[in-house]
Amino acid sequence: MTRPHTTSTRLRGSQIRAPRVSAEVVAELAYRLTARDREVLTLVWEHRVLTTGQLTRLFFPTPERARQRLNHLHRHHALLRFRPWTPVGSKPWHWVLGPVGAHVLAVEHGQNITEFGYRQDTATAIAVSPRLAHQIGVNEFFVSLHVCARHQAGAVEQWWSEQRCAALWGDLARPDAFGRWTQTRADGVSSTLDFFLEHDTGTETLARVAAKLGSYADLAEATGTTTPVLFWLPSPKREANFRRLLGTPEVPVATAVHTPTTSVNGPAGAVWQPADATGPRYRLVDLADLWTIITRRDQPRPNNDDPAGH
Repeated sequence: MTRPHTTSTRLRGSQIRAPRVSAEVVAELAYRLTARDREVLTLVWEHRVLTTGQLTRLFFPTPERARQRLNHLHRHHALLRFRPWTPVGSKPWHWVLGPVGAHVLAVEHGQNITEFGYRQDTATAIAVSPRLAHQIGVNEFFVSLHVCARHQAGAVEQWWSEQRCAALWGDLARPDAFGRWTQTRADGVSSTLDFFLEHDTGTETLARVAAKLGSYADLAEATGTTTPVLFWLPSPKREANFRRLLGTPEVPVATAVHTPTTSVNGPAGAVWQPADATGPRYRLVDLADLWTIITRRDQPRPNNDDPAGH
């Protein structure tokens, strides 16, 4: 008999009885945390959920070291974890911020837990959200960029979540993320590309996806800063169909396909095709040079608090 698909089977490992969060419990965890632990907690909080594999690639030398440390943070309720339900096999552990970890971060920000904005039920809600796969995909884009940076004299200088972007620009545009990629070429010259990411999973009509460009044009007009939009699509066929709808966008646009075989260099590699171009594809750093004039890099660069110049 097939076991029914219930919330409890889907959220294996997520229902953990946390201790009463007291000053002593928070102080004990804060004492035990390393600088890397704090980076892990901060990143998980900013980007809602990351898998064991993603955190391993970002922070740890081996999968075994990652498992040991993440399990340690889990035992102290700095992180919570769950495995999404799947009909065959098993998914990797997915990690979200835990209640004691949230209190530590709140204290470090000089806030109480309410001001910090943490609620355990909200943090774990991503486990049953239809947007879970989308969020993991967005995060995978930037995790891959970080990995590429280690081998290509590059750097992910900014990685802003959808929530952070919405707080700044939600009345005009709602990107899945904002990024800033810098890479140094063999001749020692560095180029930087600011971009908005649209991670497409194929669940929306292409017309609706293309319609989002109107909001980016509105944002560029309102702020006086034109930021390119990168569309990360799930298949070559969908990319080709999408490109036929683009026409001549009012803001710089490039498309690529997020399949494992696209490029050994992931999104940093030669996988990007500008909307009005044909022929060989561009690397991410090449787009920076291609769009130098269009994006007005001759003007003063905006500060890190607001890349769009608010």
